[in-house]
Amino acid sequence: MKFRIQHVTRYEYAETVSLCHSIAHLKPIQSRRQQCLASTVRVSPWPAVAREHEDFFGNRVNYFSIQQAHDALEVTAQSEVEVTPFPLPEEDKTPDWERAVERLYDKGDGLMVEARIFTLPSPQIPLDPAARDYAALSFTPGRPILEATLDLMGRIYHEFEYDPASTTVTTPVAEVMANRRGVCQDFAHLAISGLRGLGVAARYVSGYLETLPPPGQVKLQGADASHAWFSVLIPDIGWVDFDPTNDQVPGEQHITTAIGRDFQDVTPLRGIFYGGGTQDLMVAVDVDRIEETPAA
Repeated sequence: MKFRIQHVTRYEYAETVSLCHSIAHLKPIQSRRQQCLASTVRVSPWPAVAREHEDFFGNRVNYFSIQQAHDALEVTAQSEVEVTPFPLPEEDKTPDWERAVERLYDKGDGLMVEARIFTLPSPQIPLDPAARDYAALSFTPGRPILEATLDLMGRIYHEFEYDPASTTVTTPVAEVMANRRGVCQDFAHLAISGLRGLGVAARYVSGYLETLPPPGQVKLQGADASHAWFSVLIPDIGWVDFDPTNDQVPGEQHITTAIGRDFQDVTPLRGIFYGGGTQDLMVAVDVDRIEETPAA
C-alpha cells in the first residue's frame, strides 16, 4: 500500500527570533516492510545552512540554521512511502525469551550483539522496577518471546487508559506506571522499560498511523498525528513492531519515520533559538492513500 504524507510544523513568535538551529526527523526510513519512494523537507524562512545525514540508528536527519530575523518558522515535510506487511511466524515457533536474551551475547551473531544498546537505560527510559515487574507477568519462564510480547502489549492496552491530558513529552515512566494512563509515547516507554529490565532488546519507534473517517464522512485535512510504538528483536526473525495503544502488530497503516532508544532520539523537530519570547505551535499531519491505477 502506498501513502502520501504531509507534516507541517509552524511556530509563531511574540518577539523576533534572530537565529535558530534545528534538527528534524521527518523523512521516513527504509526497512524490510517499508520503502520511502520520495521525501522532501522545506523550511521557511530559507535557511542559510541545510544538510542531511544518517545518524547512529540509521535515521535520516535534517539540520538547518536560519540566520535572519524572523517572526515565524514553518517546516513542511512531504513523503511518499510504500508499506508491505511482514508476515509473523506462529507464536510458539519463536525461541523462549530467556534464550533470546542469551543470544545478545553470542559474538558470532552481529545483529544480536549490536542490539545490546537497546537493553540499556536511556535518558527518558530508566530501568524502572515497577515496569520490570509488570512486564515479568507476561514473561514467565520458558515462554516464547513473541507470545510474551503480544501478551504484554495487550495488557497495556486493556489496563492503561489513553488520556492526552494526563502527560507531557517529559512525563517519567514511573508516573505513567503509577497513574495507569497516558498516550502512545508513554505506553511505548513503559513497555520498553519493562522489557529492558528483563534484558530484552527493545527500541522506540516514531511514525504515523493512517486514520480513516467514520463511514459516510469526509476525512478532515490535518487531523492525523504522529504516533509511537516499540519493537523487540527476535532471534532469526529480526525486529518486530508492537503497538500497545491499539493492541496490534503494525501492518500496512503504520509508517515508520525514525527509531531510537526513546523519544528524545527521534523528536520530529527540535532546536534552539535566540529571542522569540512566547510561542504558538501548530502541527498538521495528513496521511493519504495513493490509489493504484489499474493496468490497461
